[in-house]
Amino acid sequence: MNGANDPDDPLRLLKGSEVSAVSFVRDHVELHFDGPVLRSLSDPVGVYGGRAWRFPAPGSPDLMRSYIGETVDGCELDPERMLALHFGEHRFVIPLDDETSGGPESAHLIGVDDHGRTSVLGGMWIW
Repeated sequence: MNGANDPDDPLRLLKGSEVSAVSFVRDHVELHFDGPVLRSLSDPVGVYGGRAWRFPAPGSPDLMRSYIGETVDGCELDPERMLALHFGEHRFVIPLDDETSGGPESAHLIGVDDHGRTSVLGGMWIW
């Protein structure tokens, strides 16, 4: 059986995890999960409470903060198109396509060490 930091299924690390913070950094957005961190270098999009949003459009930061306390119940990864997290009826998507990324990398996932703390020792995946 593979561990939570399985290199063949990195998103497994997030399934069942609760969003503990949404951070707006100078040039990207991060979702924190009490250990793992998912960094969106592309402008994310999504749906929360039936309302579509696209960062950095007005109102999107407010909707994005609504993910705090939500639990990931599913993930999708199409390395040429997008990485998506599902939270019941809500969805958070990081575009991975060349037109949207604005650079060679669109997303980073940083794993956890043996003590559950954020650390590249637990793995780092780049899309």
